[in-house]
Amino acid sequence: MKQGCVIKGADVVVETGLIRADISIMDGKIARIAPDVDFDAPVIDATGLIATPGGIDPHSHIEQRSGMGLMNADTFETATYSAAMGGTTTVISFAAQGKGERLQEVVEEYAKCARRGAMIDYAFHLSLSDPGAPHFNDDLRALIAKGHRSLKVFTTYNIALSQAEIEHVLRIAGPAGALTCVHAEDDATLEAARNTLIALGKTRPKHHAEARPKEAERRAVARICDAAIRCEAPVMIFHVSCAEAAEVVREARASGAPVTAETCPHYLFMTADVLDRPGMEGAKWMCSPPQRSKADQAALWRALEDGTLDLISSDHAPYRFDETGKLSAGPKPPFPDIANGLPGLETRLPLLFDALDPTRFARLTATAAADIYGLAQKGRLVPGADADIVLWDPDRTHTYGSDDLHDNVGYNPYEGHSVTGWPTYVFLRGQLIVSNGTLTATPGQGRWINRSLP
Repeated sequence: MKQGCVIKGADVVVETGLIRADISIMDGKIARIAPDVDFDAPVIDATGLIATPGGIDPHSHIEQRSGMGLMNADTFETATYSAAMGGTTTVISFAAQGKGERLQEVVEEYAKCARRGAMIDYAFHLSLSDPGAPHFNDDLRALIAKGHRSLKVFTTYNIALSQAEIEHVLRIAGPAGALTCVHAEDDATLEAARNTLIALGKTRPKHHAEARPKEAERRAVARICDAAIRCEAPVMIFHVSCAEAAEVVREARASGAPVTAETCPHYLFMTADVLDRPGMEGAKWMCSPPQRSKADQAALWRALEDGTLDLISSDHAPYRFDETGKLSAGPKPPFPDIANGLPGLETRLPLLFDALDPTRFARLTATAAADIYGLAQKGRLVPGADADIVLWDPDRTHTYGSDDLHDNVGYNPYEGHSVTGWPTYVFLRGQLIVSNGTLTATPGQGRWINRSLP
């Protein structure tokens, strides 16, 4: 039996702007968008609400070990619960290879976790740490062909690849139709800065920002952009945090380099001052790259405006502020021993809905990610697309509390921050999964998205 409904009277975000229309949904797809749709189905009154595509968060760490070997706080169940409550209906997380591990086996283990717990739709980036592992080249090509069309490499931490290894990956990924995403910070620059600070006894969380200077990011981004040109392979620069790195991306794109780039809310709404708290409190906000300055914030907003940066992801990297997470190395660890990352899956969309006009909001939080990562049925409100829809109350205000998110982290890094605009209803493939703050999705309801080439 066919299942459907009609969303009546919403202000619908389409690529040209807002239109007042009804949205009819049939069998999980958008059937029609038009005024006064005549459709025999249950009706949801959306008068006064704004309809946007369900959020796509293409950068989220779920059930994953850090470079320090520490398991993060969220399972697929808790992470996707949190995502749905914030209006996100698709997430791309990581299938992270450990040293010596076969890629095929890594992906299957992460897929089991997602099949068990995911409440929204999902895909994986293949996070690569060991090109010397058994059958690496064959596994990589086979997984790309099966629909895992994005990879991740690091230029720092103990999982970093050498420049030669990165270019080897690019020469496999590019011709196979895969995008290589890069955590780009120059490891030698970071090591020198870190050693200098430790020698001076500067080891508090606030010194983390000094330990990861902007020059490290600029150098690594420039090197990756050059490699993209040389290898004729597309790259995505993850979490651009500063003006200098954005400028490198701008120049590379102007020269024809196949480069895309993203930033994150914690770079747009925070500065390094958040790390300077009494005791160890600043550890809650430690991430890499770190938050920068107000001038860098302004540069990132300009880069989003002129298209240098393509989208805004959360880089959700959840660690509790206790001995299982941030304080796993002791009650007062030096900054190099503190897990990097903060939660963001649930807060990303409300923060940005408040800050952007609806059309730019939809593009930066859904449409661009759909286009870049091969999510053809996601990211737009058009007939034939998956009916992943969020209905926003544009007048509702909300002030974040100390621990009011639905992840497993135990604190909200945006405590005290107020937003106007709130996700009232969330639909996943036509099914209502959030209604006025109540989640009705179930673990395992999410589906893996096959991103195979047509």
